[in-house]
Amino acid sequence: MSRSSRTPARIHARVRAAVAAALLAPLAACSSSASPAAPVAEATPSPDDRPVTVSVTPAGKQIQAGEPVRVTVSGGSLTSVTVTDAEGHRLTGKTAADGRSWVSDRTSAPGTEYEVTAATRSVGGTARSARAAFTTAKADKVNKVDWRPGAATIVGIAQPISLVFDHPVRNRAEVEKQLKVTTSDDTEGSWGWIRDWSGRDRVDWRPRTYWKPGTEVRLNAELNGTDSGPDGGWFVRDYTTSFTVGARQIVEVDLDRHRLSLVRDGRTVRRIPVSGGTPGGDKRSWRGTAVLMAKEGTINMNSETVGLADAYDKMVDHSMRLTWSGMYAHAAPWNARHLGRANRSSGCIGMSDADAAWFYGQVRPGDPFEITGKDTKGVVAPGNGFGAWNVSWAEWQGRSALR
Repeated sequence: MSRSSRTPARIHARVRAAVAAALLAPLAACSSSASPAAPVAEATPSPDDRPVTVSVTPAGKQIQAGEPVRVTVSGGSLTSVTVTDAEGHRLTGKTAADGRSWVSDRTSAPGTEYEVTAATRSVGGTARSARAAFTTAKADKVNKVDWRPGAATIVGIAQPISLVFDHPVRNRAEVEKQLKVTTSDDTEGSWGWIRDWSGRDRVDWRPRTYWKPGTEVRLNAELNGTDSGPDGGWFVRDYTTSFTVGARQIVEVDLDRHRLSLVRDGRTVRRIPVSGGTPGGDKRSWRGTAVLMAKEGTINMNSETVGLADAYDKMVDHSMRLTWSGMYAHAAPWNARHLGRANRSSGCIGMSDADAAWFYGQVRPGDPFEITGKDTKGVVAPGNGFGAWNVSWAEWQGRSALR
């Protein structure tokens, strides 16, 4: 009884073992024949993980400057692009919405070595980076800028931002695009191109109306890498300046009444007797709005420098320049008998020593002198000092190269 009960169990065990052996035999054979191909399958990336192809322009050495840097990819997308020069300055830029291209905001500058690093991600999500480098040729001719006002200064309410160029500027629109003015109160203003008294090209930015006191102003002239055009040369640096607008001061000069009034915040602070330019000839004064350009102190004034032969050659105290053509406000004690009575100067606005000393201490560059009178040379021209206020707002806007 017990023997017959154990026999079926042994039979069942042998059957299970045979079945297992039969199943394992073909599996082992399959594994053995496929094993040499397994490493090849692991090394071949899927189409989604193939490296991203990166292209950078410009490329090469000693190439022409003035073009933006462009990075394009295929087989993936850009996650970041960094473009730096040898001094560590970066060219910022923007990546397209599809992530397949990037363009720098500014153009390449002359005589500069650039390195480009592009971080990419494949379709399958693999992150990689690629590097490239290029150099630009040096500029054959360099254009430089003289600008006003200086940085960290306090100026009067009529002070423009003024840039005078060493060489001609034919690409005015391209240059003007690089001139960025920001103000603390969003002051409305415009650039206007004029011919400076020196004969050089010049561009000024003035508000629509006088500045509001307390306004903070900043200019970023991002000119590095900009071509001036034929005969002008390249700009090879940027320029910045910032300043603050001071109190609202207006100097009212009535040549017919021989009087100067300093008006601060709408209140007349003081009236001063003066003598203006002699009527009827080249010694007349200018009228219109002249802006105080600089307080020059005691200087030598020689009539030959302004085309008046040998009319005078003397040291003059408390000199305040109003135009490039030579009109000043200053102390004129030699003309004492005419102060407040008649215009008998060689074109300047003269006053007593005491009045000039006081007045010199009150005004600042950028204060407007609003000059009226029947017998004058005419209105101060935009390039003769800061005469832009004598042009209508519509006409001034029309002098912009971007309108």
